[in-house]
Amino acid sequence: MHSRLLALPLVLAFLAAACGGGQPAPAPASEAPAAAAVDPATAATLNGTVSFEGAAPANVGIKMNADPVCMKENPTPQTQETYMVKDGKLANVFVYIQDGLGGRTFTAPTEAVVLDQKGCRYHPHVFGLMVGQPMTILNSDPTLHNIHAIPGTNSEFNTAQPIQNMKTEHIFKSKEEKVVVPFKCDVHGWMNAYAGVLDHPYFAVTGEDGKFSIKNLPPGTYKLTAWHEKAGTKTIDVTVAAKETKEDANFSFSAPAAGN
Repeated sequence: MHSRLLALPLVLAFLAAACGGGQPAPAPASEAPAAAAVDPATAATLNGTVSFEGAAPANVGIKMNADPVCMKENPTPQTQETYMVKDGKLANVFVYIQDGLGGRTFTAPTEAVVLDQKGCRYHPHVFGLMVGQPMTILNSDPTLHNIHAIPGTNSEFNTAQPIQNMKTEHIFKSKEEKVVVPFKCDVHGWMNAYAGVLDHPYFAVTGEDGKFSIKNLPPGTYKLTAWHEKAGTKTIDVTVAAKETKEDANFSFSAPAAGN
């Protein structure tokens, strides 16, 4: 009887092995690791200027007489911000890395981007933010505004802010397929803004001098794209070496042909 009890564990072990239970479960296949984080010691910088060829079309005038608050905030006549050209340089151009980052992933900043409604205009007119980065929408005016965002990949939203100093928080959860999300105010039809929504931090907006700078970029070859709300998009190939500061990532736009 005693010998039978001793043999029982051996039989059970044999049966378990025969069914595969005696072997450890195979480790699940691991996902391919993301590309290495950017090394600050080798990071590069892209600097450039966006020019405008020819005479810029006149910006459309804005009539604010339907809202006394807007009239009071803007005692001088206002125009749209479509073509902000000074000395042949174009402002409000969204410049970004379109391709070339490979499998790198990036953590969104925790600091919020602020879109302010002040003087019955959106400020800034063109801006960028990352997926997962908070955006604060502020109404600085003592009048009703609403924020109507019309993305293509993310969910559309339309939020009213009837009280001065109201704030609304929003986070885009996906990279925009068309990159730029238009914003408008349904109350004041002249109010509009544009936000580039990307999954990386390599973007910039040109200032009055048409200049932009994209820093802390890993060495490599990239497709660099410049977007303008009316003049369209242009893309160039750029290569930056480790620690290089490239100064000639330049673009040139002109007015689109009539009817476009």
